[in-house]
Amino acid sequence: MAVEAQKLVQKCDYGLLKKKYEEAIKDENFKKLVSKIDLPEKELMKHTSSLEESTQELKNCSNCKNMAFCKNKIKGFVYYPVKDTNRLRFDYIACKKMKKELKEKEYSCNYYDIPEAIRKASMKDIALDDAKRISAIKWLKNFYDNYESNPHQKGLYLHGSFGSGKTYLVCAMLNELAKKKVDITIVYYPELLRSLKEAFETDFSSRIDKIKKVSILFLDDIGAESVTPWARDEILGTILQYRMDSALPTFFTSNLNIDELEAHLSSTKSGVERVKARRIIERIKQLTDNIELISKNRRN
Repeated sequence: MAVEAQKLVQKCDYGLLKKKYEEAIKDENFKKLVSKIDLPEKELMKHTSSLEESTQELKNCSNCKNMAFCKNKIKGFVYYPVKDTNRLRFDYIACKKMKKELKEKEYSCNYYDIPEAIRKASMKDIALDDAKRISAIKWLKNFYDNYESNPHQKGLYLHGSFGSGKTYLVCAMLNELAKKKVDITIVYYPELLRSLKEAFETDFSSRIDKIKKVSILFLDDIGAESVTPWARDEILGTILQYRMDSALPTFFTSNLNIDELEAHLSSTKSGVERVKARRIIERIKQLTDNIELISKNRRN
């Protein structure tokens, strides 16, 4: 009698599973999903609820504008059926938008206080409508083309008029290099100094170490900071000395030419310190080629 009762229960359970599956497969999206799974219907029936969940999450993805609006249980991932020999299992698979984001993170630069538009700068988007920009663009393309064969090239000191696109040009090239898995750090120099002061009792040493040893360093808008002996000698001097000794490419942008930068670095509350400023300038000259960019203000 016990065996007969068990068979009756199993038959009843199977009937319920089949009925639920037949209801679910009336949905075109559900039907489309299971049609891609090469398993017997009897196996698929066991997972009707999970397959319905997968169907709903796939539907959410098809209507998703961006990751901020993701309705799935795990943001950026889809609960998806995977055939495992003769059985079915479910994994969380990254959606198209998440895959794109993860891929971008694989080669993104380390940015510190750099605007989002600059972070997305690309060489293909560089405007070629001004002949005054051509020498800088050619220099950057040459650096890019030769970096793999010569990773110890000189960097660039790119100076000139306000809003002429200096930062964009350098970032565009460095973003392309980052896609080749080159370790790059891009920092807005005045903000770097401020943040290092705040980190003095926490991770100051590790941050300085990382900045001075990175494969390529870009200090944006040098000359816009307030000069102190500490910032000039202990921070900038230390970074540049290490990079000069190690022949690591270093980039700078500034509204000041090299002579104006020297005058700027020499003036502190302690007085005029030309010799110490000259040491910094000599390191910059050793590390870089010098190009001027005087062009129209592209921020207007």
